[in-house]
Amino acid sequence: MLGNMQEGQLLISGLIEHAETYHKDTEIVSRSVEGPIHRYTLKDAANRSRKLANALGKLDLQQGDVVGTLAWNTFRHFELYFGVSGIGCVVNTVNPRLFPEQLIYIINHAQNKYLFVDLTFVELVESISDSLESVKGIIILTDKDHMPETKLKNVICYEELIADESNEYDWPVFDENTASSLCYTSGTTGNPKGVLYSHRSTLLHTWIVSSGNVGKISSSSVILPVVPMFHVNAWGIPYASAMFGAKLILPGPLMDGASIYELIDLEKPDLLMGVPTVWLGLLQYLNETNQTLDSVSTALVGGSAAPRAMIQEFEEKHNVFLMHGWGMTEMSPLGTATSRTAEMDNMDIESRYDLQEKQGKAFFGVEMTIADDDGNELPKDGVAFGRLLVKGPTIVERYFKSNESSLDKNGWFDTGDVAKIHPEGSMEIVDRSKDVIKSGGEWISSIDLENAAVGHPAVAEACVIGVLHEKWDERPLLLVVKVEGKDLSKEEILAFLEDKVAKWWLPNDVIFVSELPHTATGKLLKTNLRDEYKEHLINTGK
Repeated sequence: MLGNMQEGQLLISGLIEHAETYHKDTEIVSRSVEGPIHRYTLKDAANRSRKLANALGKLDLQQGDVVGTLAWNTFRHFELYFGVSGIGCVVNTVNPRLFPEQLIYIINHAQNKYLFVDLTFVELVESISDSLESVKGIIILTDKDHMPETKLKNVICYEELIADESNEYDWPVFDENTASSLCYTSGTTGNPKGVLYSHRSTLLHTWIVSSGNVGKISSSSVILPVVPMFHVNAWGIPYASAMFGAKLILPGPLMDGASIYELIDLEKPDLLMGVPTVWLGLLQYLNETNQTLDSVSTALVGGSAAPRAMIQEFEEKHNVFLMHGWGMTEMSPLGTATSRTAEMDNMDIESRYDLQEKQGKAFFGVEMTIADDDGNELPKDGVAFGRLLVKGPTIVERYFKSNESSLDKNGWFDTGDVAKIHPEGSMEIVDRSKDVIKSGGEWISSIDLENAAVGHPAVAEACVIGVLHEKWDERPLLLVVKVEGKDLSKEEILAFLEDKVAKWWLPNDVIFVSELPHTATGKLLKTNLRDEYKEHLINTGK
């Protein structure tokens, strides 16, 4: 027997319509790329999203077409989230920090019809434009007065594009499983993989991230998401603002401690969201200027683990609860959080810090288990550890344009992490099954770095490991075996790598060794090397 309820579709356009109807005066404040602070309301955003939808139709975009963005957290990017997806197109938020070859691959693989580009990234797009196969035009996210001179073809000013359009538009109704946005992973070897979200999965994730066990988001909330809108949709916060009428503060291109504090001081957010590197810069600025975070109650940290010292400093100097969030692009992205509970409030402070260092409990809608290499489930006793497996309606089934499912025979997705699950349900990451390095919340491929290094004629073998770094959490360390009879310096190998990998991928140090350890099958054995060199950069100050 089926229920007798209506079957309305969960669509992103419904979010902005709801926001306009019930939270029309809620502010969105953003630091513009041009410089000044911009502020308007959710009603203004809804009007401009409809103007954008009309303009996109005149660009001959059809449902299912993909539109790319290379943009910071600003009000115009916010409008793209709703205007593009609302008409049945797909918004592909491209990470501008990637190496140019990866950007070219993503834009071509996604078959972006148009690119919406902030002023900051015009030169970057110019450098790769000849390699872009499907892009019909570039829309620069600015007004007429700030339009740059550029060699790009078919360039359109965003404000001129929407200026004469009507703010009346009837959003189409379609199946909620229709694709809404596309994000690419950046942490594995080889080409990035696309994760294609649906309207349904996006709205479900929005409810999850806004819930009482995570963001506790409501119309009383004031949120500052420093996590970029090009990084897994800013953890769903732009959608949450529309769903619950929360005031949104967007930092634009400036994410240094002084700039972030300026917005905190002006707009009084109660919830911050970002990676550990951002909070390290903010805390350093607060210490230098003797400022405090009076309005903030919670800071959500993701991307990589926050050190215990950071948890303590937020709590003891600023009375801010630092909450770990864990997830991945394939999970929309959040899957667990160390939300503050009555259990924590009854603990002594050191025990609470112990719990805050873990990655937290899974949300409703996310199932989680650990298994050995044969797929056998392991006990959730806080002792056994194994491959971390997840399933749920906000988790990828297969990668974009792949004909093969990414799930095992029981429907589990392998996260690539190794973890423990404690008896009360808290998950704790132990290690990663792949040797990728997470630096400031961004992935670096050790194998890609190794392959680039061995391209040097004086390098016989190379090994890259992630080691501790005070600012970036992890940084790459390159170990090199030289070809017998060849001479090679650290400066020479780093100069050789400069045009082969992204600048921020470059190893912090190079160590020359006579040999490297291997497994029985000939693979590099990195476990002992990690232990040996774990604190090398901290001890040498590099």
